[in-house]
Amino acid sequence: METKVNEIAISYSGSLKANLLPKITCSQSAADLAYSQWNKDTIELHETFKIMLLNNANKVKGIYETSNGGITGTLVDVRILFAVLLKSLTTAVILVHNHPSGTLTPSEPDKRLTQKIKKAGELFDIKVLDHLILIPDGNYFSFADEGIL
Repeated sequence: METKVNEIAISYSGSLKANLLPKITCSQSAADLAYSQWNKDTIELHETFKIMLLNNANKVKGIYETSNGGITGTLVDVRILFAVLLKSLTTAVILVHNHPSGTLTPSEPDKRLTQKIKKAGELFDIKVLDHLILIPDGNYFSFADEGIL
């Protein structure tokens, strides 16, 4: 009797040329880009967690939504987050989520998750450059700017 297993295929398709990708130079440029891509119809309804994938030159390869939650939180599966980072050969990442309430202060779970992802990233040589919290009016909080990354 022959044993069979599933074949696994992993792919990443980047269609934009590197010179056309937006470059992140500071937290403001990252927040502006993330906010411009956010669904304005839902930003004040529920929390969403996204990752901004960057190459070695801090150019944005893409933005991936890792979770969509409720009014006061969303569950982020770090394994799925790293599956995306590794599949896309990402060297740096900016974490981004929204606070529908308009509160710019990070919660303790926000801080713990950031440290967990940062620590895991070190194992794969993936830098966590920042964690941004966006609010519905476009303002943001930057973990890096506040020295808590």
